[in-house]
Amino acid sequence: MGGTTSCCVPASPKRRRNAHARLESFTEPELSREDSGCNLQHISDRENVDELNMESNPADHPRAGTMFLSKSQTDVREKRKSIFINNLTHLMEPRQSNTRCKHSSCSTIFLDDSTVSQPNLKYTIKCVALAIFYHIKNRDSHGGTVQDIFDEKLHPLTNSAVPADYNDQDPEQKQIYRFVRTLFCSAQLTAECAIVTLVYLERLLTYAEMTIGPGNWKRIVLGAILLASKVWDDQAVWNVDYCQILKDITVEDMNELERDFLELLQFNINVPSSVYAKYYFDLRSMAEANNLSFPLEPLSRDKAQKLEAISRLCDDRYKDVRRASRKRWSSVDNLCGVPWVPAILS
Repeated sequence: MGGTTSCCVPASPKRRRNAHARLESFTEPELSREDSGCNLQHISDRENVDELNMESNPADHPRAGTMFLSKSQTDVREKRKSIFINNLTHLMEPRQSNTRCKHSSCSTIFLDDSTVSQPNLKYTIKCVALAIFYHIKNRDSHGGTVQDIFDEKLHPLTNSAVPADYNDQDPEQKQIYRFVRTLFCSAQLTAECAIVTLVYLERLLTYAEMTIGPGNWKRIVLGAILLASKVWDDQAVWNVDYCQILKDITVEDMNELERDFLELLQFNINVPSSVYAKYYFDLRSMAEANNLSFPLEPLSRDKAQKLEAISRLCDDRYKDVRRASRKRWSSVDNLCGVPWVPAILS
């Protein structure tokens, strides 16, 4: 009996799979999903559906590219060419260059005060206004569906007469920034609300298959801000408060705008943290490509101590989570029993 395997030990998983395959060869053929009446979707089909949804609805998936960043690529290439040429001229003539760049050194570290959890309000609004500007400038020439609720001629925001070419002249970036800044400053909204506003705007364009243009951008932005402020902020601004900011608009018009915006979004107002982070970092990428850098400040002693305390707190939380996961997996290993090993009887 030396060097033989005991018959009381169960077979290995590989042998069990081979035996199971031999048993299936003698059984009746398996019914298809259509014959059995069970229309289960295969995992490969689900992956293809997710890829299609990711391309058609980029505001819902964290791995899909944002629309505003793709629309800004054409102008960014031209700006990068001009920046490269300017840098060459500065290198050729260093004495005549007056540009001053801030670089971190051993004695001084420059940081901006904008983070993904607490963005800078002013520069976040600038980035969102720039994203809306690229949406309008590089919009689809064929156009999309027309929603009357966003048409400024049918629903004007002021009592002044709407010009005849209101739908032909593209707004400037400064005009969009002043409009968004006025709403945010008057309603005392946060910078996070601006990022959610951009998410709702792009979600509206994909869900309703429409384009944003000179004649509807104000009401689209207003509806996105109205909805984002109610979803994000704990103390939301009422519709009547926006009527005090925009003197000539009525509460009924604001209610109808909010209701139609929700219906076009299919009541999908959830913004996951991964999607929020994607929009934040894409806005920063667009800002850097357009020389719209966030203000840098030298790292002070107090701020360094705060960052060190936050880092230590996050490290402690990570250790607790890792310790709990180890306990959970150790308990699962105990339930699994003894692993498969051949018993050798000598």
